[in-house]
Amino acid sequence: MHYDWQTLSSCVYRCRLPFLDVTVGLVRGDRRTLLIDCGTTLLEAAGIAEDVGELTSSTVTDVVLTHHHFDHILGSAGFGTAVLHAPGAVAEAMTTGIGAVRAYALEYGVDSGELDRAIAGLRAPDHIVVAADLDLGGRSVHLELPGRGHTDHDLVILIPAVSPAEPTVVFCGDLVEESADPAIDAGSDLTAWPQALDRILALGGPDALYVPGHGAVVDARFVSTQRDWLAAKT
Repeated sequence: MHYDWQTLSSCVYRCRLPFLDVTVGLVRGDRRTLLIDCGTTLLEAAGIAEDVGELTSSTVTDVVLTHHHFDHILGSAGFGTAVLHAPGAVAEAMTTGIGAVRAYALEYGVDSGELDRAIAGLRAPDHIVVAADLDLGGRSVHLELPGRGHTDHDLVILIPAVSPAEPTVVFCGDLVEESADPAIDAGSDLTAWPQALDRILALGGPDALYVPGHGAVVDARFVSTQRDWLAAKT
């Protein structure tokens, strides 16, 4: 295995990539295998793809991209046959906005050669998502834009429990971060962000596992505390 995958519930996994501590999620159904975010480079993507095969004896059929930042989208070029699901702003970033994405990645020290290899293989998402439900076969997945926050288009992924003994899992993208304070920049909406976290908590409920875009898996109390921290900044 290239990465350390954590089992969250039956056929639901996540790993933390060494570069920027980016979360990658994985959901295996009977017919389809879904990846949530995908890192920055084709080298990362190749390692993820090999791990998916070892974990699930399947290949990635679908990729969900939570938002437009380079560390969550550029690895999608390594999953050329997969169906891509993303908000509209991600489609723009991967096409007409790719110059800005490249410049941002270089600021974080991404190797220019690896960066250009990934960009050369990019294609626009197949499905633009506001809200959608995916049937993976024996496992349903709900995609939703809960509101503006880290960006104006953050997408979350809800994986309902399939039995009372297992938790609901919510992949939060960078609306929630554990390994550092939430990343706030010119594209963030501090006023709306707490309401987006309220929606995430309503989706998952008090007993869900909440998976940040960076850092360790957290609980509802952590998300509530981060919501209050953000609200105090407005």
